[in-house]
Amino acid sequence: MISVFRKLSWYFKEQWVRYTLAVTALIIANVLVVIPPMVIGEVIDAIQYNTLTADRFKDLIVFLIGLVILYYFISFFWDYTLFGRAILLERKMRSKLMNHFMFMTPSFFSRYRTGDLMARATNDLKAIMVTAGFGILTLVDATVFMFFIVAIMFVTINWKLTLAALIPLPIMAITMQKYGRAIHERFMKAQSSFSDLNNDTLESIQGVRVIRAFVQENQDEARFNDKTEVVFQKNIAVAKLDALFEPTIKTLVGLAYTIGLGYGSYLVIRGEITIGQLVSFNVYLGMLIWPMFAVGELINVMQRGNASLDRTDEILSHQSDVKDPKQPKDIKQPTHIQFDQLSFKYPSVDQYDLKAIDLDIKSGETIGVVGMTGSGKTTLFRQLLREYPPAEKGRLLINGVPIQELALERTRNWIGYVPQDHILFSKTVRENILFGHVKASYQTIYRILETASLLEDIENLPDGLDTLVGESGVTLSGGQKQRVSLARALIKDPEILILDDSLSAVDGQTESKIIEHLKRERANKTTFIAAHRLSAVKHADQIIVLDNGDVVEHGSHEDLMRLRGWYYSQFNIQQMEGGE
Repeated sequence: MISVFRKLSWYFKEQWVRYTLAVTALIIANVLVVIPPMVIGEVIDAIQYNTLTADRFKDLIVFLIGLVILYYFISFFWDYTLFGRAILLERKMRSKLMNHFMFMTPSFFSRYRTGDLMARATNDLKAIMVTAGFGILTLVDATVFMFFIVAIMFVTINWKLTLAALIPLPIMAITMQKYGRAIHERFMKAQSSFSDLNNDTLESIQGVRVIRAFVQENQDEARFNDKTEVVFQKNIAVAKLDALFEPTIKTLVGLAYTIGLGYGSYLVIRGEITIGQLVSFNVYLGMLIWPMFAVGELINVMQRGNASLDRTDEILSHQSDVKDPKQPKDIKQPTHIQFDQLSFKYPSVDQYDLKAIDLDIKSGETIGVVGMTGSGKTTLFRQLLREYPPAEKGRLLINGVPIQELALERTRNWIGYVPQDHILFSKTVRENILFGHVKASYQTIYRILETASLLEDIENLPDGLDTLVGESGVTLSGGQKQRVSLARALIKDPEILILDDSLSAVDGQTESKIIEHLKRERANKTTFIAAHRLSAVKHADQIIVLDNGDVVEHGSHEDLMRLRGWYYSQFNIQQMEGGE
């Protein structure tokens, strides 16, 4: 239980003033609430001994009303302050997680699936929020409030009666500790199964077209039901232990009541306590129900919070394998890019995916990258995007400076990237295009739409630029998605534009228009184009042919045609097929 507070100590230190005020107000409220039973006992004894006057009775009534009003305002203050800080913690941790995700590299996302990350950013953060709010409440009530009640019973009524009535407490403490350990284990398993369910649900939604095309609706529903049943059973296992808390505590409290009432009556008969004191004692015993119950709730909440914190800290402790240099060098503009005998392999494999790549690129040049599927085109671009740690062999230099010595934000700001998998957000076409340059003027947007050969398509959409594209651009065709992605990269006016097979879904005529527009738009900027259709790179200043990570051919279109190698034969085949 202490470990969860230690893990959250950074937040408690940050918010120590608010938490101190909230806990102080809660303690004052606890002190106030134990006063009325004393007054009730006094009134009963005064009635019994015929000493209660009208003025004394009025004074006690006014006192109790004032006490209730004061208690109301103090309770409002601690409730608002305490639970407000808990909600703030959830917001802070959610933002922290999201920022962490933004700086993670592909190796992180290959280890953690999307559904798992979503579960940690929702269910687990909710459990942590409960710990920082309700957990503090139960901690104070299970310790300070219980201490106040027991102390008053011990001092003002009868110490022997108090000790006798509290005999069940040690039994409850031992039982709650065992319940707590079991809940921690079961809750971890339940959260893990919920993560798996999230992943499967996400995949089913994203792949709904494929599921329908292969008539797998029934099978997918059955698989989903199986996953749901697993989550249900594991949460039922947690609920079973949860359900044991209340009856266990109530049974022990009932035992305390029985002892208090029986032994208390005996002490009244013997004249050691008054009837008023016995009534007050039983009221205090009733008030002890919540603190005793709070002990169980405290253990329950803390174990859940501890499990969720462990899952969240596991994510936050994962360090990115691509980091900013401590003292980054500054380059205003990338005028010279050089791949110097660069060899690269992915962290999880032993074989090199790029082998001794040698390229010298000046600003304003267009570089065509071609080759068979899996030859290393995207891997080459990932070196510029810095998605992985620097290559073990060779160097990638920008203006003579190794790229890992430059700030990540600076190098990525230079680049406009259009990936193979076109990611469109569930927003309007306009918002998707302006993603990298939100302040672009209408004239700029119009020019970019023309460059991407998208102007006519936009005019045919129901709401033009304000048409919603739907989830992942579902309302657009493949070619329209590619051109919206291209427009998004172009409107940024990047120093380096990377097109990773970004014209594959457009027809040959549209491709020719786009290439002509790009030649004009990118006259003084560097452009990389990877393509299977060689007509897309025919105009490039340099063309490289990759084969299993090796540059097997390098030169202009005319140079490669004279070589009569892979490029020559592939180009002729595509020409005979009509350029497709």
